[in-house]
Parts: sequence; structure tokens; C-alpha cells
Amino acid sequence: MVRTYARGGGAANGPGGGAGILRRTLARNRGRLAIGTALLAVHQIAETMVPIAIGIIVGRAITTGDTGALVVSVLGLAALFLVLTAAWRMGARFIVFAMQNEAHLLRVEVAGRILHPRGVRTDLRSGELLTVSTSDADREAWILDVIPRIVAALVAAVASAVTLLVIDVPLGLAVLIGTPVILGLMQLAAPLITRRATAAQAATARASGSATDLVSGLRPLRGLGAERAAAARYRSASADALRSTLHAAKATGVFVGTSVTVSALLAVGVAGVAGWFALQGRISIGELITVVGLSQFIIEPLGTLARMPGFLATARASADRLALVLDAAPMVPAGSQTLPARVTLELADVSYRSLRGLDLHAHPGELVGVLAHRPQDAEALAHLLSGHVAPDDHGGTVTVGGVRLADIELAQARGAVLVEPHNSDLFAGTVGSNVVAGSPDADLTEVRRALTASAAVDVVDAHPDGLDLPVTDRGASLSGGQRQRVALARALLSQAPVLVLHDPTTAVDAVTEQAIADGISRMRHDAPERVHTTVLITSSPALLAVADRVLVLDEGRVVREGTHTDLATADENYRKVVLR
Repeated sequence: MVRTYARGGGAANGPGGGAGILRRTLARNRGRLAIGTALLAVHQIAETMVPIAIGIIVGRAITTGDTGALVVSVLGLAALFLVLTAAWRMGARFIVFAMQNEAHLLRVEVAGRILHPRGVRTDLRSGELLTVSTSDADREAWILDVIPRIVAALVAAVASAVTLLVIDVPLGLAVLIGTPVILGLMQLAAPLITRRATAAQAATARASGSATDLVSGLRPLRGLGAERAAAARYRSASADALRSTLHAAKATGVFVGTSVTVSALLAVGVAGVAGWFALQGRISIGELITVVGLSQFIIEPLGTLARMPGFLATARASADRLALVLDAAPMVPAGSQTLPARVTLELADVSYRSLRGLDLHAHPGELVGVLAHRPQDAEALAHLLSGHVAPDDHGGTVTVGGVRLADIELAQARGAVLVEPHNSDLFAGTVGSNVVAGSPDADLTEVRRALTASAAVDVVDAHPDGLDLPVTDRGASLSGGQRQRVALARALLSQAPVLVLHDPTTAVDAVTEQAIADGISRMRHDAPERVHTTVLITSSPALLAVADRVLVLDEGRVVREGTHTDLATADENYRKVVLR
């Protein structure tokens, strides 16, 4: 069920691209990020102090045989391990909390943009939007883990270099010079990794979108015998996603392997030179142990620095995909005009998709049938009235109560016209919760009346749970006809001034279809004041027979108009389509 609303363009007030999203993430988590980064830096400094402490213990306690110094040194080493462990645990807690909270905020924000009444102008399909709101939201939040790790690794590298400078200037210079060189070489490959990560995530999103469409449309695909073609398209999208992912993984693997190898060679070189200096008596045994320990330890922060550009590229790619939604312009503007008590639906010289110069009028209290010889005309008309079409995407004018739909105040516009599409989704819950989803204040009498009019009352009465009958996601626990009737009851209960029903009885038998036709006419048009307007886009003879008049569409415009009886008598083409 889709409520229409004012349509139009308008600039999005988004964060400003992927870079803007990353900056905003860092800014709104700066408190936890600063504390977590500081604690991880303390952890890395403590890690750096471990080989230094061991060297001091060897040089001042073990080689001298000083038992008191040994006891004090061991206690100091234990305190050092306590500090580094506590700093890591607390720092990781702050960082993980910030990551999870940011991912949650992004998921809510993306969902809000997608579900906003004004809509969002994007070419992404539903499956791709799902990927953006889940996987990409999680990966963008990685930036809150990447930054602390980079800072902590740099702190460890600098602390190690300073210690080596104190022990021996050439050793310290080797680290101070070698580390920036390694980092500079790593940055040369960052753009390639970013491009490949972006391509891989886009391909994965397309495959996810194809899978979502395939699963949701499996029944009609089987009916058309097109499941093999659809499966082939999914296999192609999946293979493309696999190739892109492998290309990204290959680039990242080569990059990390090369960087780690170079870092390890630097560490081995420093340790080798230190051993040579010890043999010459240039440094002591304790200092040698410290240098060897630091040369082994520094491989870890340098390896971290080697891996981080890959994670940073993934976070940036996900941020860019999030920006496709968060920076997208709204589909419709927020109007300001109000509606009169009695509303008339009017389309004047409308061109949209297959529609060409369509003129359509539906007056208050009128039940209008629309027969489209071409299915695409019916789809275009229903979609146009659903409110998902921006004003600049169609020609002509659509007015409700004499006011352009794009100019009506948003809340009134949403309630003015209700379109029940051909394929309606139900929500996980119960039959009752689905029926009253758009009318939470409806009482039981009104609900029963809507269920009776839609012939869905037997769905409730045939089960012991009644209105509490469980419904799974998308109504999968109900048959096609039951889903269609429950969705129709929901639409009828809304009492919308203008109700547009597109093929509401395709999944029911002829007897039920006649009951529904009588129920719609009775519930919407039996009141003395007859203020409700109903448009039935259908080829059902039972529904068209209860209409006050029927409009026949062909080639995108109205080519015939009259009552069902008159058209069935005088128009052979009408008779062939309807009286089948």
C-alpha cells in the first residue's frame, strides 16, 4: 500500500560525499575516539617498554647478580603488563562501542532517507539499498578502528626509534628513515586498492539486489516460465561480484605481503647491525637484547600500518556508496496548500512512460473503472498516482481538489490519494496488525466491515486465532489470494478520499471476485453523501460492472468511455478483453 504525497525536486541536505560522511563520523564520535586512541597509544607505548624493561633487567640485575634489583624489576615488569592489558581492554571497548553506535546511526539514517515521505532520487535497486544500509554502514564505521590503530602504530614506531636513538644513533636513524619510506611506498598503491574495493562492493551490491529481486519475484517468474533466465542473470551478477572481489583481494594481498616483507627486512637489518655493534663492544648485552626485542616488536606496528590502507579504502568506498543515498535529492517537495473537503482527481494532458496526453477525471463519490489494453499503460498510471514520480519526470498536470499535487501540504497529500499496487506486501505480525497498519484508531466494527468488503473475513473466521493469526514477513504464511484480500481490507479501512486499486482480484476465484466488487461499491459508495472517489484499474468484468463509468486506455490515452454494459455491447475489442 502506497500513499501519495507532493512531488518535486529539491537539493538534498546530505553530508557532502563519502569524505563528508567520514569527517562527520569522526566528528560525532570524537570523544570516544580520542579516549580509545589515547588508551591504544598507551598500550603500544607499554608494549614498546617490554623489550626495554627486559634489557634493563638483564643489564642491571642478571649480569650484576643483584637480587633486590631483580625483584624490583620483575614487579615493575608485572605492573607494565597490567597497564598494557588494561589500556588495550578499555581502549578497545571505547572503539568498538563507537563503531557499533556509528553503524547503527548510519543504518537508521539510510532507512530514514529511503522511507521518508518525500522519497529519495536514486538509481539503486531495493537489494542494493539493503546492502548500503547494512554492509556499507558497518564498513564505513571501520574508520573509527582504522584511525586509532594507525595512531597507535605510529606511536609505537616513534617510541622504538627514539629508544634506538638513545642506544645508538645509526640504529635509530635507520628506523626513523625507513619507516616513512615504507609508509610512502604504501600510499602509492592506496588509489588502486580504493578503486578495486569500490568496484567489488558495487558488484556485490548488484548481486545482492539481483538475489533479492529473484527471491521476491519467484512465484510470478515460475508462472511465466522465466525462472531460468532470471537465475542466469543472477549467476552473471554473482560471477562479476566474485571477479571484482578477487581482484580487490589480490591487490590488497600483494600490497600487504610486500609491505610486511619490507618491514621485516628492516627489522632484521636493525637486529643484525645491533649484533655487530655488540661484538665490537659498542653496545652492552642488555642494550643488544633491547634492540633485538624492539626489532622484533616493530614488525607488528609496521605490519598494522601496511594493512590499514586496505581497510581505509574499504571504509571510503562504503562511505561513497552511503553518499549515493544520503546526498540524493528528495523525490518530492513539501507543499503548503490545503485540500477542500471534497476532492476531485484530475489528470490533464499527462505524459509518463507509455502514457501520451492522458486526460482523466474522477469526481467526488464516483467509482471509475479503467481498462488498459496495454499492461504498461496500467502500470504507468498506477505508478504515476502512487507519488513516486517527481514533477519534472512527467508532462501535464495531476491535481487533487483543484490543487496541483506537488503544491499540497505533505501530510494532506499523503492522505489524499491511496494507491494499492498490484503486488502488495504484508508485514510480519498478525492479520489484525496488517489491516489496521494505516488506521491505528479503527474500532473492531470498522475492521470487520473492511474484512467483509474485501472478502477477507473468512481468512479470520476460519482460524482459531482470528485477527491474531500470525503473518510472516511479506505475508509468506498466507496464500496469494489471502494476501491480496488482507491488503485490500487495509486499503478500504483507510477511508482515503481517493482510492486507486490496481488489479485487486487477480488471485481470487470468480465468486470471491464478485463479492469483492459488491463490497468495494458498498463500503466506498453506499453512503448518502458519496464523498469518496474510487478508481479501479482492472480488466475484471465484475469490478468494471459496478463502476459508474469505464475509461478505456490504448496507446497511452483514453479512447473510449461509457458504462460497462454499453462498452461490452458496442466495442468488440472491449468485449474480447473483458468478457473472456
